[in-house]
Amino acid sequence: MDPAVIQKCIHCGMCLPSCPTYQETKIERNSPRGRISLMRAIAEKRMDLTASFAHELYFCLGCLACQTACPVGVDYKTLFEASRQDIEKSKILNNPLRLLARTFLIKYLFLSSWRLRTFGRLLRIYQRMGLDRFFKSLPFLPAKLKDMLGQLPSIAPHFSYEIISTREIPINTPARWKVGLLTGCVQDLVFSKINRDTADVLLYNGCEVICPPEQGCCGSLHAHNGELETAERLAKKLLAAFPIEELDAIITNSAGCGSHLKHFSDLFPPGTFWRQKAEVWDKKVYDIHEWLIKIGFSPPQAFPCTSQSHTVITYHDACHLCHGQKIKNEPRAILRSLPCIQFIELEEADHCCGSAGIYNILQPEMAHKLLNKKVEKIKKTNASVVCTANPGCLLFIEKGLKKHHLNIQTIHPISLLAQYYRMKERDGGSIEKKEANLAGLIH
Repeated sequence: MDPAVIQKCIHCGMCLPSCPTYQETKIERNSPRGRISLMRAIAEKRMDLTASFAHELYFCLGCLACQTACPVGVDYKTLFEASRQDIEKSKILNNPLRLLARTFLIKYLFLSSWRLRTFGRLLRIYQRMGLDRFFKSLPFLPAKLKDMLGQLPSIAPHFSYEIISTREIPINTPARWKVGLLTGCVQDLVFSKINRDTADVLLYNGCEVICPPEQGCCGSLHAHNGELETAERLAKKLLAAFPIEELDAIITNSAGCGSHLKHFSDLFPPGTFWRQKAEVWDKKVYDIHEWLIKIGFSPPQAFPCTSQSHTVITYHDACHLCHGQKIKNEPRAILRSLPCIQFIELEEADHCCGSAGIYNILQPEMAHKLLNKKVEKIKKTNASVVCTANPGCLLFIEKGLKKHHLNIQTIHPISLLAQYYRMKERDGGSIEKKEANLAGLIH
């Protein structure tokens, strides 16, 4: 841990109201200020790195709300990731089951797009045969294992490379920009349609799209879980996969990935080849909403609609978009541009939903407390659609809405925008068809 970063904290406590775990427990050590005090004690050799400290760091969601609240700009993300790296190097939490799970998931499965897709294909077959429902119905299966099986997301019918060409150019407008499109790992397996929608939105707005078929994981999962050296290996793979110098921008549509992708240079020592390459990369990575606002995106063509056809939507800020990348207004500007939509602001929209990567699996009790709070706030809006821009948030909020038997759809803002663009091309001037298609999308 860097003592200079730790010493920047002035212990003012401004972070406390923003911290989800502190708000739930009111215990100082469960707050960013408490955790930084523990880090300082270890850095100054006044305390050993203990299992208790390690559990505390894994109790933290890593939502970065404290960074937004901090008046002196403490880089909590760097402290958080460095501390988890020290914890993993100390092996203080190791036990056979944890070691097996981490080795399989973090050091084997997510290191290769081929392995990940093979796993995805097997999981798709397992789900299509109904084996997931069969195993969950077995009375002797432990409840915790049933819950874990219930959290497995549905694998998409196609992976991104099967529905997006390596190079696509706009048809009805000259290309003004050349951009790379990141397809992710979980996003590729579960939400490849969002990647297709993102490509279509970019094409509609005059962007030539370069989408290498072999991309893989960006390493965000590894960096957040104390595996910075593995994150470095994965960053090199992505840096080599794209023609960075030829591109005007590199686009991501996943909040959690974007927050990590914009800081690749932090992974490499100054003056090295990879550091120089990553510094160019960092300047070109944009979240899709951020990029569309920057280039002046084309709002969907307005069409008259009856008051009954206005759909109420709301928006949940993914933590690593609003706190990690400081992007809050851009998704709202896009959503507000959609015809026949009534946008209602969600109370505490920037509070974590509890998903936080694999946090909802490791810390289910706290994660579900936060999820239940989020669902209650959503109910108050009377919205029929919740938009959010992170795969983890989409899955976890959808789970919460189903648990509470609420007929509310979750959708990525860019998928909604893509649907409007397609309505223009497919339905011409027919208002009735547009309204019917919008209703079909929402319900």
